[in-house]
Amino acid sequence: MGGVAVVGSGSWGTTLAALAAATQGPCTLWVRREAEAREIAARRENARFLPGVTLPDSLRVEHDPAAALRGAALVLVVVPMRRLSENWKTIADAIDPRAVIVSGIKGLDPASGERMSEVVARWAGPQILDRLAVLSGPNLAREIAAGEPAAAVVAGRAPAVGRDVQLRLRAPAFRTYLSDDVVGVELAGALKNVIAIGAGMIDGLRYGDNAKAAFMTRSLAEITRLGVAAGADALTFAGLAGMGDLIATCASAHSRNHSVGQQLAAGLSLDEIQARMVMVAEGVDTARGALRLARRLGVEMPVIELMNAALFDGLPVTEAARILMARELSHELRGLRPA
Repeated sequence: MGGVAVVGSGSWGTTLAALAAATQGPCTLWVRREAEAREIAARRENARFLPGVTLPDSLRVEHDPAAALRGAALVLVVVPMRRLSENWKTIADAIDPRAVIVSGIKGLDPASGERMSEVVARWAGPQILDRLAVLSGPNLAREIAAGEPAAAVVAGRAPAVGRDVQLRLRAPAFRTYLSDDVVGVELAGALKNVIAIGAGMIDGLRYGDNAKAAFMTRSLAEITRLGVAAGADALTFAGLAGMGDLIATCASAHSRNHSVGQQLAAGLSLDEIQARMVMVAEGVDTARGALRLARRLGVEMPVIELMNAALFDGLPVTEAARILMARELSHELRGLRPA
């Protein structure tokens, strides 16, 4: 079947590498910085992003991309969206042209609103989509690394590719489901991060469970409208990549995006918050990309617009909440069913 290689040594990339190594045999984790690669290999622990988790002996850590990707039939790309370009340029020539590529990226390009698969297809040609799949769902890395039960969805344009990924990533406590909706799974996984920032704002303002539940539900309707306009299946947003990941990311203390929202509600600026963070909160960049995509497709997205205003234009969090509550009354399913 060939080996497995993971590109990206953040918490989620390291977790997937450890899971694959523990259940499927030898796996390689590619680490961009040489000193960090040596440290992880020596300590058998990613102390920066996944402290306290011992990595399996069958997981090899490499800095050289050629060594990391040699013989890999399955390559998981798990880097922040803002780092995709520089990482892809480094690894592209080392990837076997027959290898299946799996995106674990949950973000949109902030300048264009493009998904990972769209960006890579633009660089490598549309034929790469026949061997590309995307992985998403309620996947808080620390819980999965600890062996707690979790599930995910794998979407691929080619059914055989999705099935191969599903089998290669199976584990006793990690269950995967198949989908053919690449667009929906990618958009759901990215957009829920923006909503999680808003949920963090609500918790920071101590508005209560009614407010948070209403915000999450109406936001889910909003991102579903955008997904359908982009060609996705509306039902995908009621599944693991949509509702499932939204619940986990809006509620968990492990959620970086939720934490950003809480800190904004406490009065910190976005610059102050990001300066303190070790890992990337994908929802920040994705908020910009989502707004660009919505405008390109002509989809009304009041939550996304207000999130951008609160993140980048200095709109007070309390004022954003007031504006949402003052919007014109409408039908709950507006834009979600055929005219």
